[in-house]
Amino acid sequence: MNCEIKTVTLSDIAPLQQISRQTFSETFSAKNTAEDMKKYLEEELAVEKLTAELSDPNSAFYFATMDAKVIGYLKVNSGPAQTELKDDKGLEIERIYVLKEYHGKRVGQLLYDHAIQMARQMKAEYVWLGVWEENPRAINFYKKNGFVEFDKHVFMLGDDEQTDIMMKLHL
Repeated sequence: MNCEIKTVTLSDIAPLQQISRQTFSETFSAKNTAEDMKKYLEEELAVEKLTAELSDPNSAFYFATMDAKVIGYLKVNSGPAQTELKDDKGLEIERIYVLKEYHGKRVGQLLYDHAIQMARQMKAEYVWLGVWEENPRAINFYKKNGFVEFDKHVFMLGDDEQTDIMMKLHL
């Protein structure tokens, strides 16, 4: 499989929004109400919000592409851009999403490996993330990669208060 990792720039905002909305819907729509999904997609994955995130020097997005088609993406945050902790010693993996048709083809692992490589380059002591407690596929993926639970936090999906398991990997 010939998959490439590409840095996302402001000129990529349309494909970023498209892959963000499609993968989020594929991953979570079965276990959430249409209203909560619609609200999240419209507010959290709006062009304005994605543009602001992409413009933050402490955040970075990467596409996984195959034959010039975007099939997944990664978002990492350092320092003040992190959703929690905001520790200069850590790197947050905020999002790794892959189109459903590419699940099981190591695309997520490739994006994950890219994040770990970045963390090592910036001499981070650990990598952390939050994962929905009802997403066993993702939890198992991170456990397989050595992450351990250390806390929980609330994630708002539309008007629904959900619990994310916070996981950490010491480098």
